[in-house]
Amino acid sequence: MQDTIVVRPQPVPDAARRLVCLGFCGGGAGSYLAWTEAMPPGTELAAVCYPGREGRFAEDYAQDWDELAEDAVTAVLSAAGLPYVLFGHSMGGWMAFDVAARIEERGGPAPAAVVVSSANAPSRGLTPQDMFPAQHQSDDELMAWMREFGLLPGHVLGDPDLCEIAVELMRADLRVRDSFYHRAGAAVRAPLQVLTGAADEVIDPRTARQWRKLAAGPFRHDELPGGHFYTPEVWRTLPSRIAALGTPAA
Repeated sequence: MQDTIVVRPQPVPDAARRLVCLGFCGGGAGSYLAWTEAMPPGTELAAVCYPGREGRFAEDYAQDWDELAEDAVTAVLSAAGLPYVLFGHSMGGWMAFDVAARIEERGGPAPAAVVVSSANAPSRGLTPQDMFPAQHQSDDELMAWMREFGLLPGHVLGDPDLCEIAVELMRADLRVRDSFYHRAGAAVRAPLQVLTGAADEVIDPRTARQWRKLAAGPFRHDELPGGHFYTPEVWRTLPSRIAALGTPAA
């Protein structure tokens, strides 16, 4: 488990399990690092860094969905020395589901649970509703989107060169997202929890029913306050909503 690929911001020597997080469009491992304060006892936070960013800045971006999914499979398996819960938000939700399915198909070690956040069911395919932000948008529009959702720390916003890199990274992720396809028959046997925002206009009203069909094992759906990234307080404490890590918050 290389620290540049699987980032553990606060190693827990006696951890009984890991929460392994996969990134969303334009995000990185750093998007999850604040969750160290929200980890239940005995749980270690680990965030997968995709190629082309943060500690893997010198590597080429993945060119399509399959390439990124296989990279993520390797990263997740390297973190599987402990029982683990696999989490993904937005595009990362599809990635978490696909990675879990690929690992199960190959005989494991599979996650103890899969948690998908703010993502429509992959079985409906990539629709215009899911393609936000979009590749055709200008750099300024992409920057505005990242500002709105708090994806850029202050030191990036104040540096034109870092802003340019952030837009390049976002475009690389959008290209990968737009090559997504649902593999026929893909499902997960691990318990599957789906989280959605009550005010998220991106989420199909049929999402829970559609995801349920992809769960070969236990399934639950929790609707949380807020939009695509919930409310700031919900996002800050989101691990407390994960059933596999303990009793979810009300």
